[in-house]
Amino acid sequence: MAEVSAEARIEAPAEKVWAQLTDFSSYGEWNSTHTSFPKGGPETLEVGGTFEEHMKLMGFPAEVDWTIEQLEPARTLAIRGKGPMSVTVATRYTLTPEGEAATKVRIDGEFTGSAVSLMAGKLKDSATAALNESLRKLGGLVA
Repeated sequence: MAEVSAEARIEAPAEKVWAQLTDFSSYGEWNSTHTSFPKGGPETLEVGGTFEEHMKLMGFPAEVDWTIEQLEPARTLAIRGKGPMSVTVATRYTLTPEGEAATKVRIDGEFTGSAVSLMAGKLKDSATAALNESLRKLGGLVA
């Protein structure tokens, strides 16, 4: 298993950050691993909802079939998906308001499967860099 996380303070209220985070039409503007939603983002944002995403991990294309596992608007979005080579990917976005004009955003990621153990170190480095870049871009869009 490989676990990664990144955290940033974004100078915007949690509701504004959430609106950007869940605007799937603009995902590619901030999410540095995202390449496309071949069938569009989730039709409805609800637990059990599913969607397909094409991503780039460690420079390689990957297709992930996601399921929304936890949803608390303006606070938490947790998704789990099946990727290539029987790898399971989990991502959790956690928003914590800091006053009325700022939000702490944390992204936690987890990769499990036999293929992960072969490349855990490189995967952690690549995914952590991608999370930090995504948070930087997200902050730029909503600030």
